[in-house]
Amino acid sequence: MQKKRLLSGMQPTGGGRLHLGNYEGALKPWTKLQDSYEMFCFVADWHAYTTLNSAPPDIAAASREVVLDYLSAGLDPEKCAIFRQSQVPQHAELAVLLGMLTPVSWLERVPTYKEKREFVSEGGGDSGPSYGLLGYPVLQTADIIVYRAHVVPVGKDQAPHLEISREIARRFNHLVGEEVFPIPDALISEATGVLPGLDADESGQLRKMSKSYGNCIYLTDKPDEVVTRLKTAFTTPTKIRKDDPGVPEGCAVCQLRKLYDPEGFQPQWDECRSGARGCVQSKRETAEVLNAMLEPIRERRALYESDPAELDRLLKRGAEKAAAVAEETLQQVRRALRL
Repeated sequence: MQKKRLLSGMQPTGGGRLHLGNYEGALKPWTKLQDSYEMFCFVADWHAYTTLNSAPPDIAAASREVVLDYLSAGLDPEKCAIFRQSQVPQHAELAVLLGMLTPVSWLERVPTYKEKREFVSEGGGDSGPSYGLLGYPVLQTADIIVYRAHVVPVGKDQAPHLEISREIARRFNHLVGEEVFPIPDALISEATGVLPGLDADESGQLRKMSKSYGNCIYLTDKPDEVVTRLKTAFTTPTKIRKDDPGVPEGCAVCQLRKLYDPEGFQPQWDECRSGARGCVQSKRETAEVLNAMLEPIRERRALYESDPAELDRLLKRGAEKAAAVAEETLQQVRRALRL
């Protein structure tokens, strides 16, 4: 029985390095899906330019970092095609054609367009948002349906973002009078909640782990870097002395310990709450737990980093497989549009 197709990807922003939030929310679920689906996993390097308001970063280098994190997290290039978006030009051709059929009003009402438009203005963009930012959903749709993907793994809060892609695919099918594209479904990730970062907002609430906040633990962090990051992590503000009671539910360190040591976190929480344990001990033990979890990831990454030529070959194979499927789709699209 033929497997259904799945499309997933990430942007190479912020230097490309992925953090524990990316791992829990996306990478870890992807590794579990690669046995059940025909999987295409790409780096969305073109998308990284949609909010560009200064000199472009080194997207090629950042993309390689993302690929290394994909592989170190456990994605198997024998089970899924791993490639850069820009290596498969069929994405761009399909985006152009879909753009001819997509009403501007659909794009202007996308919530993320409004949010990112303000971000561009705040970042010093004096010309306003780009055509690429407005057309982001069109390229996103092309990324998905160029493989005639049946499912796209997303978090619960991201499911609405897929709806415009579903609408564009439906519109194309309706206009040409045939079902060229399956309508992609959201595959809701089993990841629970949002991984907290190492800091809190002005009200004392933990913020999500995000590169923009600078509150991350990265998959590439060395053991001593994990220790250093946790030393400054947000704990209970009123727990000044060791014997002061803490609130583990609002402590970044305790939250990470619970996630990565579900069998052994309770004593830390109980002793923190009663004042029998200090934050220094909690941070030290949590760092040990995190480093033990990250060690297999570091080992896999080291293997791929040691052979850049093999990484190039892997990306080339992934792009060739992706391009072959994408070209089949484009042939159907050109025929349907009578090109």
